[in-house]
Amino acid sequence: MNAHAAEILAHTAFEAAAMVDAVDRRIVLATQAGLPRVSRPYHAIAEQLGISADEVMARLRRMLEAGVIRRIGAVPNHYALGYRANGMSVWDVPEERIRELGRKIGALDFVSHSYHRPRYLPEWPYNLFAMVHGRDRAEVGAKVAQIAALLGDANRGHTVLYSTRILKKTGLRLA
Repeated sequence: MNAHAAEILAHTAFEAAAMVDAVDRRIVLATQAGLPRVSRPYHAIAEQLGISADEVMARLRRMLEAGVIRRIGAVPNHYALGYRANGMSVWDVPEERIRELGRKIGALDFVSHSYHRPRYLPEWPYNLFAMVHGRDRAEVGAKVAQIAALLGDANRGHTVLYSTRILKKTGLRLA
């Protein structure tokens, strides 16, 4: 990313943050651990905050459109669904193709998240990371093989780092 692009990104993030007022922050705090498990969650949040459900929904919509929040959606517990193997696949791909390849990998339904990360040569040549979940390591391995096939010649090497124990599992939480 060049300096101009970084400046635009920082400016856009600053503008989005400037749009967040005290009520927006209270809505984020009230929803960051998940929506209430009731038939009308936005009404429950509205009642908790002393505002209307319409205002809660309008503010959430505005924050989504501005990029202040990324999404509102269900986050399933993959362990409870039987997905017990987790592998962070790490890939050595050409730097000039990282965006293109990262988007392709990120679009796969079995990849929960992917990242561009710095290499630490000569020990760590990997610059593209993709988390893959499966019922067991064999399933994760088969999915990693699909990624390798998708990358083709751009795959200059890869490995999989398997999770052995969860130490912490939450998204960003505001205090």
